[in-house]
Amino acid sequence: MEQKRPATIHQVARLAGVSHTTVSRYLQDAESLKPKTRIKVEFAVKTLDYRPNLVARSMRTRRTNRLAIVLASGPHFPGRLLAAATETAHRAGYQVEVVSVEGGSRARSARIEDLARSGAVEGILAISPTGLKSRKLRQVPIVESETYDDKLRGLGELAEATEVVEIVEYLASLGHRSFFHVAGDQDFASARNRKAVYLEAIERLGLRSIGVYDGDWTAQSGYDAIAALAGDCGVTAVVAANDVVAMGVVRAARERGWSVPDDLSVFGWDDEVMGKFATPSLSTVAVDREAQGRDAILRLLAEIRDEPAPKAAERGINRLIFRESTGPAPAV
Repeated sequence: MEQKRPATIHQVARLAGVSHTTVSRYLQDAESLKPKTRIKVEFAVKTLDYRPNLVARSMRTRRTNRLAIVLASGPHFPGRLLAAATETAHRAGYQVEVVSVEGGSRARSARIEDLARSGAVEGILAISPTGLKSRKLRQVPIVESETYDDKLRGLGELAEATEVVEIVEYLASLGHRSFFHVAGDQDFASARNRKAVYLEAIERLGLRSIGVYDGDWTAQSGYDAIAALAGDCGVTAVVAANDVVAMGVVRAARERGWSVPDDLSVFGWDDEVMGKFATPSLSTVAVDREAQGRDAILRLLAEIRDEPAPKAAERGINRLIFRESTGPAPAV
C-alpha cells in the first residue's frame, strides 16, 4: 500500500482560499489573523492533517521559539532550577521542552544531536554532563552547565561547602567548643565536601569534634545520630547535612531532654519551608537554585542571539540564615 504523502502549505492555502503566506502567518501567530480567516485556515490544517516541516522552516528562518533542557533521569528532580529556567525562557518569548534521558553522557549527547537535527529547537541547555566538545550542532547553540551528575546529584556550586566554615566560626563566636556533624549520603559530592570542610574547620580553629555520623539525608539519620550519643559527650552544637536531617536532630534532642538552642544549637542546610516554620525555626543555608536556572538560560539566549555571555554573578548561590535553633553555648 502506497504511503500517503504529507500535505503541503500550498495545499492548505488552496483549501482555505488564502495565500500560502497567510497560512505561514497562522502557524507563527494565529491571533494576528482576522477571526474569519483564522477559522478557514484552521479548518484546512485539520482537514489535511498538515504538519509544518520544522527542519525546512528552521533552515529558512532559524526561529522556532523553542528551547530544550536536557538532563539525566534520576530520583532527585531539580524542580526549582527548572521552574526558574522555564520562567526566564517564557519571558524571553520561548517555550521549553524538558528532556529527561535514561543512561549516561553518551545517551544524552545522542539525544541532543537528535534535537539539533530535528530543527524543532533554537537552543539546548544541558544541566547534566554530555561529553560534547562542540558548542553548536547544525547551527543550534548548546550550553552545558553540568549542574547535576548522571543521577541528578549536585555538582559545581551545589556541591561547594565553604559556608560550613562560616557556620563553625559563627557557632564558635557564640562560645561553642564541642561540635558534632551529621553528614549526608557520601555518594554525593556535596555531602563529602561538607564533611571534609567541617573537619578542617574544627582542626584549624582548635575546636573539639565529638565525631561525624554518616547519614543519608533523612530525618531518621539525624534522629539516630543524636540518640546514639553518650549522655556525657559534651556536645553543644550540631552541623546537619540539610534541614531534614536537622529536624531529626531537634526531635531526638528534645526526647533526650535537651533544649534547642539552650542546650544544643542546630544548623541545617537548604532553607526548606518547613524549617522556617518549625519550633524552633532552623538556622540554615539558603541555596539559590533559581539563580542557577535563570543564569543558564540567559547564557543560552546570548549564544542564540550571538551576544556576549552575561556577566557572572559576583556572589555565590549560598547564604547563611540565622534563626532560633542556634544560640550561645550553655554555661558550664
